[in-house]
Amino acid sequence: MSRASLRTRLVRNVLLPLAITWLLGTALTVTVAYYFAQKAFDRALLDDAYALASRVRAQPEGLALELSSREMSTVLFDQTESIYFVVRREDGSVMAGHPGLRAELPLSSATIRFSEIFYQGRALRAVSVRQEEPDDFVVTVAQTTRSRKALLRDVLFYSVAPQLTLLILLAVWLRGAIGQEVQPLSDLQSSVERRDARDLAPVPVYAASREIEQLGVAINALLERLGHSLQAQREFSGNVAHELRTPLAGIRALAEYGLAQGDPAVWREQLQRIGVSEARASRLVEQLLALALADEAETGVKNEALALDELVRETVLRYLPRADAAGVDLGVQGPDEPVWVIGNAALLEGVLGNLLDNALRYARPLDGQSGSVTVELAHEAEGVRLSVIDNGPGLDVAQRGHLLLRGVRGLHAERLGPGAGLGLAIVRKFADLMDGRFQLDEGPAGRGLRASLLLRESAPAA
Repeated sequence: MSRASLRTRLVRNVLLPLAITWLLGTALTVTVAYYFAQKAFDRALLDDAYALASRVRAQPEGLALELSSREMSTVLFDQTESIYFVVRREDGSVMAGHPGLRAELPLSSATIRFSEIFYQGRALRAVSVRQEEPDDFVVTVAQTTRSRKALLRDVLFYSVAPQLTLLILLAVWLRGAIGQEVQPLSDLQSSVERRDARDLAPVPVYAASREIEQLGVAINALLERLGHSLQAQREFSGNVAHELRTPLAGIRALAEYGLAQGDPAVWREQLQRIGVSEARASRLVEQLLALALADEAETGVKNEALALDELVRETVLRYLPRADAAGVDLGVQGPDEPVWVIGNAALLEGVLGNLLDNALRYARPLDGQSGSVTVELAHEAEGVRLSVIDNGPGLDVAQRGHLLLRGVRGLHAERLGPGAGLGLAIVRKFADLMDGRFQLDEGPAGRGLRASLLLRESAPAA
């Protein structure tokens, strides 16, 4: 079943209440107008009755109506209606008029009574007036109702016809006006229907109303988010295809070489190398997933107040066994009191984990000295700075800027160990999601590298 168009529904929802209101208003107006018109007709009828009553005189033989035929025609003259009357004494005898004309008499406490009667096959409006001077008698005057009915028809026609015409004109005007207002919706629909599924460029929005403009803005914002998501998926697919090719090929080569040998010692050595390559591939997959999730979660990260000193302490404790195995001195420096920042615990763990992984992997001085890695917390005017400092070979300014790109590895990466080239790109992405600022600088005394993240300081959480 086809649904009605928005324009039809709007016109209907506007005109239907308006028509009902108009109908009720018209009925009330006609009722009030007809009521007061009836009052005017009844007043004229009552005046005729009083005019007749004023001509009743007391005679020696009793009450009599002193009114000639000419005077009678003058008093009861009406161009359109037929008028009947009767004057009765208290005992019911007819003094003058139409003997068969009978109407409801006034009650004992009243002198006037109106009623609807039938006489000679006609519907009449009658009034009966009781008089006590010069003696008790009742005057009844009745007339046909053609003028009353004609008046009601005229009131109905002249009340309904103009308003109905105006209602029709209003419906035509509303349909056109609403059609112009909703036309941008049809244009927006056509623009979206004609668009290729891969085209995520903003749709043009031309609207005079705020609601349609906001709809267009919302659609464009959705297209922008979809474009960003698709871009992240493409980058993730490209990174996976590029970065996993090398470790998987190495694992395959190690396995083929081991299978070609008959010495169990060679098998053991090759299996150990396969384990190392698998660990590298797993670490690479983790970093690729983290980077893809960071791209997807730009609008869904919840930052809150958290204790940075506790998070740093727990993370460093997890890396101590690895530092000891690598012969690297790993320590923490910072204030004694708790340090609170605005951030996300999962993202901060990812930042610190990548920085410690890079530092432990590459923080080995070229002169053969033992490596040293320090995690430092410091209060600054702009917030709290979390730094990972090593005494490795360091980088110049150009190399530090280049190293923040995806897939880029340092100059000493081949000598110092394998890597994916994604760790610092992930750190910078996580820093952006927490409204922080990540940067690479020279280490103390111009030696080594300082990787630092500046975060907003926060009051302790309740």
